Amino acid sequence: MLLNSFVGCEGKPGRCPAGLLLITDSSLQARLPNSACPPPVRLGDFLNTYPDITLEIANEGGFTDIVKEGFDAGIRLEESLEADMVAVKISPNLTTVIAASPEYFERYPKPEHPRYLVCHRCIKRRFTNGSIYRWEFEKDGQELIVAVDGPLIVSEDRLALLTALNGAGLAYLFDLRVHAELAAGRLVRVLEDWCAPYSGPFVYYPTRRQMRPALRAFIDFFRYAQKDTGGR
Repeated sequence: MLLNSFVGCEGKPGRCPAGLLLITDSSLQARLPNSACPPPVRLGDFLNTYPDITLEIANEGGFTDIVKEGFDAGIRLEESLEADMVAVKISPNLTTVIAASPEYFERYPKPEHPRYLVCHRCIKRRFTNGSIYRWEFEKDGQELIVAVDGPLIVSEDRLALLTALNGAGLAYLFDLRVHAELAAGRLVRVLEDWCAPYSGPFVYYPTRRQMRPALRAFIDFFRYAQKDTGGR
């Protein structure tokens, strides 16, 4: 479903989408180690473009019925979308990265297979529902889930990244989060052949509900412009 885009609203009072927009982000509860989107920089751009919109994003501890709970829209991975919802992709495909600092690998050997992670100090992630994320891998059709252990449990990726940079353990993060650190050699990636890409998150909303201008602006702004991805 194609939506016409709004132009920027700076200096155009009374002509722009306005009001409170409620979004629930359950993408991290599906199988992501951290919330995927929208990225903070893009959020700032959106709020500057539409200054009359107040955006509230709730990171939920599980999947939410957006109609029952009064949300305008939600964010989930493709595998968790409900059939009666309209879904718009808002991110490129995602790839996870297992990485640690060069100093860490001076003390510990690089794991050559995910099963060797049980011998490493891994930075774990706790979801808002209390569960600990188990690291997921895939190679040549073989799927593997590893319950890692380590000295730190976090609830957001920034602390995991900083801890990995300080040489205290292996982190499981998105490639887009650690691109600069990998390029600069501050982090070293391992098990790359076991980290298969998968579809990025979608924003979804009910088909039977008339779309508010604020939601329409949000979707148009964050819609991922797919090229040759073959995505939804």
